[in-house]
Amino acid sequence: MSSKSNTMSNWGGNFHYQAKQILYPETLEEIQEIVRQNASIKALGTRHSFSKIGDTTGVLVSFANFNHISELNVEKQTVTIEAGVTYGQLCPYLDERGFALPNLASLPHISVVGSCMTATHGSGLTIGNLATSVTEIEFVTADGAIHTSTNKDDEFKGIVVGLGALGLVTKITLEVIPRFDMWQQVFLQLPHSILFENFSAIVTSAYSVSLFTSWQHDEINQVWVKEKSENPVFDEFFGAKKSQVPMHPIEAGNHQSTTQQLGVVGKWYERLPHFRLGFNPSSGHEIQSEYFVHIDDATNAINALKSVQSHIAPHLFISEIRTIAKDDFWLSPMYKRPSVAFHFTWKPDMDAVKLVLPIIEDKLIPFGVRPHWGKVHTLKSEYVTNQYKRFTDFIELVRNYDPNGKFNNGYLANLQRST
Repeated sequence: MSSKSNTMSNWGGNFHYQAKQILYPETLEEIQEIVRQNASIKALGTRHSFSKIGDTTGVLVSFANFNHISELNVEKQTVTIEAGVTYGQLCPYLDERGFALPNLASLPHISVVGSCMTATHGSGLTIGNLATSVTEIEFVTADGAIHTSTNKDDEFKGIVVGLGALGLVTKITLEVIPRFDMWQQVFLQLPHSILFENFSAIVTSAYSVSLFTSWQHDEINQVWVKEKSENPVFDEFFGAKKSQVPMHPIEAGNHQSTTQQLGVVGKWYERLPHFRLGFNPSSGHEIQSEYFVHIDDATNAINALKSVQSHIAPHLFISEIRTIAKDDFWLSPMYKRPSVAFHFTWKPDMDAVKLVLPIIEDKLIPFGVRPHWGKVHTLKSEYVTNQYKRFTDFIELVRNYDPNGKFNNGYLANLQRST
């Protein structure tokens, strides 16, 4: 097992990890020993969280050496992977063997485990977040024991989207589906008036639909439509103009980093994300926030945000509106409600972002807004925990598996104190 002194920041560069040391175990036994010997521990994934949810003053445990795909069970249609595997690694493996995942996030660079534990998602009102593919999870608990939970267990729905509070996840099993091909087309300048009149029809018009806006005009800048190849490419889209050239969501961005567009058919994992694996996604040096409300409140929430767009636009690279199916995970922002997500990619000025976030949140609180666990927000912990009916059950689960708080940190402690 190797170790390094910590000089790491997260991907967006908005904070540096507090841990003095990062450990790189090579075996499961070494992970168990690390857990037994240390009082404060967190897992280090691909560092794509913008909040302090994965931070610690103790030791960070990297899963860089745990990047193997353990088993593809063709009969059960499941795949088991180690905790360090990314979607960029897993997707080609599945595709070559005739399988796929039903959904992906906007970038394939992220780890599968970290994405599932924070309920990260793609877009599509009939598709659940990434955690909804999980059927089994293995993790090392505070006493160094190995625990496995399956979707047949009562507590499974509290463990999968577990925010890293229950232990160090070492393996995860996902349900897979038959592979498929897709096309992607971008449409430009969709007026808000048409969006409001046809919101449900627009977001359900294809397998995945994403709306990009700068909050500067009465229109959606770009609509990214992703559909299975058996369905014809759209020539028109609710009056929006079909782009004749490849686009980047950010006007000044380089389209070479984005997945292929213009209706060209390709593999599912080369169309569902917005960004290609071999390139720097989004703008790179940035800050991200994201908020979820019930799909029934979508147009009212958009109108509420429009009323403060003069506060938003000066600090924004781009904003994305997506939809996600409801699920049953206790701490999923989509728990028991189909949702619309408002994502903000901010310029790297944390002081400015901290000023504008309360303005946004004040407009979304009447809709019972829930923030993304891995992104920046300023909502009070008491408000956040009150949005989850099973949060007290989750705290009991944490106390059962981690009675002395080995996997706790400031972020999680604030949430627990609010209950």
